[in-house]
Amino acid sequence: MLSELSDWFWQERLWFPEGLGWADLEDRDGRVYAKARDLWVALPIALVFLIIRQIFERTVATPLASLLGVKETVRLRAPHNPTLESFYCSVTKNPTQSSVWSLCKQTGCSERQVQRWFRRRRNQDRPSLLKKFREASWRFTFYLLAFIGGLAALIDKPWLYELKEMWQGFPVLTLLPSQYWYYMIELGFYGSLLFSVASDVKRKDFKEQMVHHVATILLISFSWCVNYIRAGTLIMLVHDSSDYFLESKVETEEGGAQKRQMSFRGFSKLAQF
Repeated sequence: MLSELSDWFWQERLWFPEGLGWADLEDRDGRVYAKARDLWVALPIALVFLIIRQIFERTVATPLASLLGVKETVRLRAPHNPTLESFYCSVTKNPTQSSVWSLCKQTGCSERQVQRWFRRRRNQDRPSLLKKFREASWRFTFYLLAFIGGLAALIDKPWLYELKEMWQGFPVLTLLPSQYWYYMIELGFYGSLLFSVASDVKRKDFKEQMVHHVATILLISFSWCVNYIRAGTLIMLVHDSSDYFLESKVETEEGGAQKRQMSFRGFSKLAQF
């Protein structure tokens, strides 16, 4: 079944113009072409990124946060109460009025004490400003370096200046080492974001963020398999050129309506465009 599905998926008429096939993308005479099996290299790269991120956040982002005055938020901890903790974890973090009355009877606490307990317990789970700053610093650093590296890889390529060159000779386009590493590093980075999503700060757009990461990985992989590599490198360069602006501002909400913003000055306004 899987073999038949694979044969159908990779049939030449779905991937090539008439007269061309997979045999035309076999390496020969010093010319190298992209292959689907190359994508497995992104997995160890993703693991390396996870390790580098831990080192970066501890040795670079944390001292930088201290330098900029970003500190760990000290929050009052909710007193230990097995009944309330069980309700909080298994039912809801925001009990209704009727649930509060029921919990008052079970615990012997007043209505105000129960409400205060849930408020403090929710505050415990809120990510600190420091954690958000470390994560944003890591993404900002990667996107900035990726943009610089992508620009260096494409600066001497004719398709950066003339889009018609992007399709010259397609789909039989030779793979360059700079294109290979640009793709694998980008793919590995987004893979690492997908792996670390469980421990990262849960934002309001968590589901949309997951869809974005998966869609990005699929699009990068697809463009690699069909040899849209010249177009893919240009698209990644455009995205990287704006993503580090977007990561340059960390905004959090502390203490109800009070809002605090930490910015890499000069980038915040540009991120609006």
